Amino acid sequence: MRLTLALLMTALPIPAAAQTWSWDASLAVVSEYRERGYDLSAGRPTAQGDMSLSHASGVYGGVWASDIADYAGAEVELTGFIGWAGALGDWDVDVGVWQNVYPDGVDVDYVEFPGQVGRAFGPATLSVGAVWAPAQTGTGDDENLWVWTRLDWAPETWPFSLTARVGHEDGGFAPEGKTDWLIGAEVPLGRGFAVGLDWVDSDVEDGALVARLGWRR
Repeated sequence: MRLTLALLMTALPIPAAAQTWSWDASLAVVSEYRERGYDLSAGRPTAQGDMSLSHASGVYGGVWASDIADYAGAEVELTGFIGWAGALGDWDVDVGVWQNVYPDGVDVDYVEFPGQVGRAFGPATLSVGAVWAPAQTGTGDDENLWVWTRLDWAPETWPFSLTARVGHEDGGFAPEGKTDWLIGAEVPLGRGFAVGLDWVDSDVEDGALVARLGWRR
């Protein structure tokens, strides 16, 4: 479970026949793993990372991983993903498939279908999206839907960027319905490193201030 796994790709100086492909990777340490307002690491620090490969056509795929608190016997969350990201008119579009796997977990694996559209307005970017999971064993035999909207604010003259997001979830992971929100800031440090601080909250769990140190290629 995560907002988005597709990152911007940087082409490598490789032979012309392969220049339509590029790869990306990231690593991060966070003070705790919070996703959609839920605490998934029992308040403990967590290591996370991903690797992905993309084509000039917009097709991409990769894998994402994080350690988690015990989840039906699993202590690691793995997500394999494929999708397409590109522009349709003035809008940026990203659609895909996520296969969420929990090694050693019992009947908790599940598949989700995320999609989002966004548009830049000067230094601001407005995005809306949804992540739908059909009914399956890993969702408690009930479908699940999380919808969200996000605003990013990153003036070129500022040394940091700001993010605000609100989402609502219903279904197998939120039987009574749940609203979550996030407000955060990130400061680039150079050489691909950045630090961030987010307030993550919801109407079903207490909020938390989450710090992170990350690197992105």
